Amino acid sequence: MPRHQRCTHHDGNRGSSVRRSCTDRSHRPVPANATGDHVNDDTTTTAKPAKAATAAKRAKTARTSKTAKASAGQPTDDTAKPLSDTEPGDASQDAGVTEVDRLRKETKRKNREHRKLVKRDRREEDLKPYQVELLKLQSHLEHTDKRMIVLFEGRDAAGKGGTIRRVTRYMNEKHYRVVALGKPTDEQRTQWYVQRYVAQFPHGGEMVLFDRSWYNRAMVEPVFGFCTQKEYDDFLRGVGGFEKDLVRQGTALVKLYFSVTKKEQQRRFERRRDDPLRQWKLSEIDLQAQEHWDDFTTHKYEMLRRSHTSHTPWTVIRSENKHKARLNAMKVILNAVDYEGRNPDLDFVPDPKVVLSGAHEVELMEADRLRRGKFRA
Repeated sequence: MPRHQRCTHHDGNRGSSVRRSCTDRSHRPVPANATGDHVNDDTTTTAKPAKAATAAKRAKTARTSKTAKASAGQPTDDTAKPLSDTEPGDASQDAGVTEVDRLRKETKRKNREHRKLVKRDRREEDLKPYQVELLKLQSHLEHTDKRMIVLFEGRDAAGKGGTIRRVTRYMNEKHYRVVALGKPTDEQRTQWYVQRYVAQFPHGGEMVLFDRSWYNRAMVEPVFGFCTQKEYDDFLRGVGGFEKDLVRQGTALVKLYFSVTKKEQQRRFERRRDDPLRQWKLSEIDLQAQEHWDDFTTHKYEMLRRSHTSHTPWTVIRSENKHKARLNAMKVILNAVDYEGRNPDLDFVPDPKVVLSGAHEVELMEADRLRRGKFRA
């Protein structure tokens, strides 16, 4: 607007126009600044150089800060990745998924253990009717003053000890004994071989269960060189007559041989080695059993062939399945004595897939040797 231009201001009170000079700078049009506010002409011209200087100073400060961060190994504004609004949530979600997986695995493990316990309890319940019958048998021995011997033979980890524990679980401790003799002393070595076993024989009304017996001389001792060939031959030549006299004089004799495969024996050894509650079962002899498997098989065959008789037969128990082996071993023991009060509702017939005579086992071993050229492992 020209410097001396006149403008008219209307006085609303008077309803008339009064002309005044517009030479006053406060009435000039004011240009807009960067924020949209109006500033005076002389202020605008002086602010531009000041803004430029401030911007240059800020840029220099930013460059200096970026250089310092880079030298310190810290991410700069250009390279630093801004945190996403969802990243904390994602981390929390991942942690939640991991916890869910852990809880799921723990639940599966506990369910698996629970099923095992239920299954084991059910199997123990299956044995109870026969354990009641064993009490009747024990009572019969006591009242008739009869003696009974049960031999538990077989390879290491074949299930002998577990079966003995189930057989005697509810028995009267006054009328039974479990005998597991260690290696003979120097004095016992000078005695008749079976003398130390005879010293453990039952009196009238008593049952004795041998966890390994005088048949150590037929298997363990010759395999590991604990006896001479002559001692081994003499034993097998005389054991039949010894046992026949024992039975003839009124002693009930049951000879059980627990048979297990090489693979199952190895699995049980590994379990004993890894389980602190079972490590005591693992002996130095056990550790060598797998190496001498074929030797044990050969001596098993000779033992069954030469000591299985009509008066003192061997009964072989297939012990791959421990529960079935225990149940059928009980049946064999119960069938050895004609006691009173037998439960007519129970099945006393042994499972032919689990129980077979020593003579039949010899036949199977001989047939297998003909087919394969050696005994089955």
